[in-house]
Order: sequence, then structure tokens, then C-alpha cells
Amino acid sequence: MQHLFRKYRYILLFSTVFTFLFLPFRLSGQNRLSTYENYIRKYSDLAVAHMEKYKIPASITLAQGILESGAGMSDLARRSNNHFGIKCHRGWRGGTVYAADDGPNDCFRKYKSVEDSYQDHSEFLVNSSRYSSLFRLSITDYKGWARGLQKSGYATDRAYANKLIKLIEDYELYRFDDKKYRKGVSRKEREKERERQVAQVTWTHQPYLTHGLVYVIAVEGDTFASIAREFGFKEKDLLKFNEVPEDFPLSEGDIVYFEKKKKRADKPYDFHTVQVGESMYSISQRYGIQLRNLYRLNKKKYEYIPEEGDVLKLR
Repeated sequence: MQHLFRKYRYILLFSTVFTFLFLPFRLSGQNRLSTYENYIRKYSDLAVAHMEKYKIPASITLAQGILESGAGMSDLARRSNNHFGIKCHRGWRGGTVYAADDGPNDCFRKYKSVEDSYQDHSEFLVNSSRYSSLFRLSITDYKGWARGLQKSGYATDRAYANKLIKLIEDYELYRFDDKKYRKGVSRKEREKERERQVAQVTWTHQPYLTHGLVYVIAVEGDTFASIAREFGFKEKDLLKFNEVPEDFPLSEGDIVYFEKKKKRADKPYDFHTVQVGESMYSISQRYGIQLRNLYRLNKKKYEYIPEEGDVLKLR
């Protein structure tokens, strides 16, 4: 079916020759911190148990725990087992501890155990009306949850959602939201199940051309494997072109490129102002720029997380 791609390129007046060139995977597999990995191993089962009971994505719980507690190494976490930075608030009757945050001496909740902190975190989200809209999202929509937490005021940090998304993608925490993964089902078996689900959905992908690149827009139920089969590609090539690891989940509306992205954006896209929930990766996909080049253009290290309102160079 490779001829389909050539047909679309011709129809779209795209003149360059298509080749399968090697593109390094995203940096998510590199520079991982052992403290983060240890935290994930230690608390992933607890996060999954709370997901099944309270319908909060395990990926979100783990990412918040890592971020708010410094992977369990912060002073607040060690002194009071507070892994989610929850303050006393009106009506709190439990233990307290004081630490500098928005003010010089803010009151935080103190717990007898880390498990109690996880329990209070789940109940805090479930019982607060300000977070009620999040529970209408899919359990696998970690991006929607991250944006919703920031917009609902969980944290004042303008990069809060972006930080959560980066942690989830760097450490592949989304895998804990996948029931079949948690049960130890092989990747091939999970993919077959997705194929059966996808087979029940009727759609036609329309290829588009932008930034000089051919791409399609993912719909609900899509995987890189299903799109690769539809257009006669190898899945591993689509993964390389889009700079993602195996099992990276596609969400409705995601861009899937059919070829290697560019080193810089086309004119007139010189700059981009960061919005809530955007990551360096999502911005690189939006403009068809290789992720590593986006970092280089802005003279940023991989650890950089964009904040809402930051202005990034695209070329």
C-alpha cells in the first residue's frame, strides 16, 4: 500500500522524494533519574489501586507525587509524609507542619504514613467541586487532567501542567493507566485488542500538508500500528518520525507525521507563545520541528519545562 502515500503526496503537490531516514527516539529514554525510577517502582501499585477506586489516572497521581515531594526526598515529605503539597485549608483536623511556600510560614497537612497522604490526595480531588469536571475525562487523558489541575488552581506554578505532562511522557507513566499493561498482557496481545476495538470504528483518515510535511490527525481508537497498516508503513518508522517510544498512546487530535520533521519551522512561524498544558514535544509536533532542534534553537537544556507565556524561537 506504499503507493497510497505517493498518491497523496502527488495530490498534495509535495515534490520532495520520500525516504525512510533514521531519526533518534525522543529524549524520554535518556537522563532518567534513579530517584524518580525508585519512587515509581515503590508507589505505582498504590497509585493504580487509587485509580481503580477513585478514577484518578495513576499517571497523574505518580507525576504529582514526584513533582510535589521531590520523589519523596523533600523536607515536607520526610517530616510529614506529605507527598502532594496539600495545605491545611479550613476544616483540616489532622496533624500540621509549617514550611515556606506562597508565604514564609504556610500550614501543610501532616500524615502518619505515605499511604495516608495518597488517601487524602484522592479524597481531596474527589470531594472538591472545583475538580469535578476532571472526572468526566477519560482515565487515559492525562493531558486533560494536567491542564485541568492547573486551571482549577491546584498549583500557582504557570508551568504546572507542562511539568506533569513532561514527567508522564519522560517516564512513560501513562502505561499505568492501561489496564492490559498492568495485568501483564504482552504488547502484541494489547495491540490485537486495540485492533479489535478500532475495527468497530469507521473513519477515513485524510492526509494533510503543512510546514511542507504530510500528516494525518488521530481519531479516537487510533494507534501508530493501525495508522501504519492503513497507509502501508512500518510502525517503527512512524514512531521514529514522530519521536515517540513503543506503546506511546495517541489521543484524538494528535498529529502523526509520515516523514522526518524539519530542523526549524517554515516562515512565517518565527515564535510561539506557550499555552497551558503544552510541552516542548507537543510544540515540536505542532510546527513539524525535530525536538532536539527546538531545544537547540532556544539554547535550552533537556530539563527545561516551558511555562505559560514563555516565547520560544521556532527558526
